[in-house]
Amino acid sequence: MTPPTMLQTAPVATTFSPIVTKDKTIKLKSDAKNGDVSFADWEKFKFAPIRESTVSRAMTRRYFADLDKYTESDVVIVGAGSAGLSAAYVLAKNRPDLKIAIIEASVSPGGGCWLGGQLFSAMVLRKPADLFLDDLGIQYDDEGDYVVVKHAALFMSTLLSKVLQFPNIKLFNSTAVEDLITRRDEITGELRIAGVVTNWTLVALNHDTQSCMDPNTINCNVVLSTTGHDGPFGAFSAKRLEELGKAPKDITQGFKPIAEQKPQTQASSADGFQLGGMRGLDMNKAEDAIVKGTREVVPGLVIAGMELAEVDGSNRMGPTFGAMALSGVKAAESVLNAFEIRKKQNLNGY
Repeated sequence: MTPPTMLQTAPVATTFSPIVTKDKTIKLKSDAKNGDVSFADWEKFKFAPIRESTVSRAMTRRYFADLDKYTESDVVIVGAGSAGLSAAYVLAKNRPDLKIAIIEASVSPGGGCWLGGQLFSAMVLRKPADLFLDDLGIQYDDEGDYVVVKHAALFMSTLLSKVLQFPNIKLFNSTAVEDLITRRDEITGELRIAGVVTNWTLVALNHDTQSCMDPNTINCNVVLSTTGHDGPFGAFSAKRLEELGKAPKDITQGFKPIAEQKPQTQASSADGFQLGGMRGLDMNKAEDAIVKGTREVVPGLVIAGMELAEVDGSNRMGPTFGAMALSGVKAAESVLNAFEIRKKQNLNGY
């Protein structure tokens, strides 16, 4: 028996999605030989029209939307070198729910990882850092105890490309961290880091040439600092941490009667933090020390990469890069293990 037919008593609204096809005016492959190769009809070639203000709005609208979104981040990474970007890659893979802001002072991210030692091209990584390269899909020459990537720029460009494709990561380059946001627990007296203070790098470099140019801020639950060893912006968080740990000076000392003046003493580290100072080059000691030592140095602040050498007084490693990648992996682990604790503290505080 034939089932009853359903009668349609009301018209059904039907929508049609237009089929959009890209104009194939440019082809990037040609099987032609000799002088017959042609990728486009260049005589008829022309870009789509645009108004100058459209370009400006396209850039500024997205940038300020990102500023608004990431002014309250879950994690802030200071420094987009090999350690910082390696950490960002692992963090985003494991926690796509976290908002991760990367702050880089230079126009060009990547730190010193665009070349190997003494401006040479090849990049040497001691095993087991080859496992990180495998995850990135980067080819290398296996030399037994170490591997060689044909050009350091291949490593950095691949890592950077993968990091920037994560939807939960925003890179703010040409932006400097000028200070750290701190919170002191009213009960325990513990000082923790709760964000960063930022400014345009060009502004940060010109505070001595202009009147006051106030900064901006980003709150977060954990800061990961990977600013490298000492330099213009190097080891920034470590050096600032040492200043924050010093006992406050009595600025009224010179205005008091001599009888009331206290003898001058060197400021002590109130919270027990003092820089160790990076030691000379020793590859075998340095790389193990950097990876193993990567940790939450003070509540809310993880330090990794060569900045850690300034903290712990460990050796520098020179042109071998395995520790930079794996310190980033260890840093991601440290961030994730500290995150929920610091998040709870910040929710209970302010």
